[in-house]
Amino acid sequence: MTRSTKNLVRASLLMALGLLLPFLTGQIPQIGRMLSPMHIPVLLCGMICGWPYGLAVGFLTPLLRSVLFGMPAIYPQAVAMAFELAVYGLVSGLLYARFPEKDLKAIYLSLIAAMLAGRLVWGLASLALYGVVGNAFTFPMFLAGAFVNAVPGILLHLVLIPAIMFGLERSGVLRKERQE
Repeated sequence: MTRSTKNLVRASLLMALGLLLPFLTGQIPQIGRMLSPMHIPVLLCGMICGWPYGLAVGFLTPLLRSVLFGMPAIYPQAVAMAFELAVYGLVSGLLYARFPEKDLKAIYLSLIAAMLAGRLVWGLASLALYGVVGNAFTFPMFLAGAFVNAVPGILLHLVLIPAIMFGLERSGVLRKERQE
């Protein structure tokens, strides 16, 4: 199987995971918004499959989830999330690929940069999208949505994603891939 075929299959599986993970918190939407389960597979996709796959999975997953399951609402939430998650996949993939050593430092720097860039893009997209319909999107709303209310999800991502990446590296799954 070629590398591009493997990446396509992996990206598809991660997108499916992005569609399904929110069901774990779906009964309590506040917890789902705090933990951001859809973000996990997108960040992983960028690092595992590369930035083009991360970008595509990030952009399509919230839109597809909105169409299939009605959550998040397509406008403005899913559209703003599409831009945010696209940046997550793009930045995590671009930065992780730049590190010659795929160690914890590479994972954390890629992850943190992706989360900061994605949240900034989410804020800009929300500002534009809410403005189109005549609603205000203020700086305190940005801070609350991107950081204050997201602390549990940020912490979850900072623990879970490096653990998964480390496990994939340690098991040889990703290491073998780079040697081919």
